[in-house]
This record gives sequence, structure tokens and C-alpha cells, in this order.
Amino acid sequence: MRQPLLLDTSALLAFVEDEQGADRVEEALRIPTTIIPWPVLLEFYYVTLRAHGEAEADARLAMLKQLDVIIEWGMDQAAVLASARLKTAHRLSLGDAMIAAFALRCGATLVHKDPDFERLAHVLPLEAL
Repeated sequence: MRQPLLLDTSALLAFVEDEQGADRVEEALRIPTTIIPWPVLLEFYYVTLRAHGEAEADARLAMLKQLDVIIEWGMDQAAVLASARLKTAHRLSLGDAMIAAFALRCGATLVHKDPDFERLAHVLPLEAL
């Protein structure tokens, strides 16, 4: 069986803004095993809120919640500690460390456009858009 995909905020923004990689993200969003963890939703919402206002942020979040993907809402102690270790060892932002910890926990390939994730190439499977 193929590894699940986990979408980073940058991947979702590429999709909704029709940037490079949007087609690949659209493919991923059609796979029911694709994962979107809550830190991605948080970042996606606040970036949209800041750039386009509350109505657009609400509409985009509603669209994501309608998709047949896995939304990970919980974060247990193991994920918190893994995030802290990743942040410390690889000098990641807190959000990126949490997103990477979810990818590790889920055994997923992290799909992204964020060059900071390339620091994790030896830690988890990555797919850069």
C-alpha cells in the first residue's frame, strides 16, 4: 500500500491560489488517505484571513472540511515531544515542527513548497512542489 500524503499549508495555498504544484495538490485531495493536520488548518486560515478577510477564510476552511480527506484534530504528548525535538534539532518554526511531527506519526510523505522542510530530507519522506 502506498504511503499517505500529508499536505503542508504551502501546498494548500498553492492549490487555492492556483500556483505551481496546484495540480498535484488537487490529485492528493482526491485521495481519501490524504491528511491535513490542525496546525495546517490554523496557518491556512490565518494566512487567508490576513490576505483576503474573514469571509474568504471561512469559505476556504468550509471547502477543506467538505473534502474526503483525513483531518487530524488531536495532538497527544508523543506528538508534542516529537515537535519539540524536531524544532530543536532542525531549527524549524513551531508550526513546521508540529506539521512534520504529524507526518512522522502518520508515516506520511509531507507535500510542501516550504524550503525549510528540506532540512528534514533524512528524517521523513518529502515531496516538494
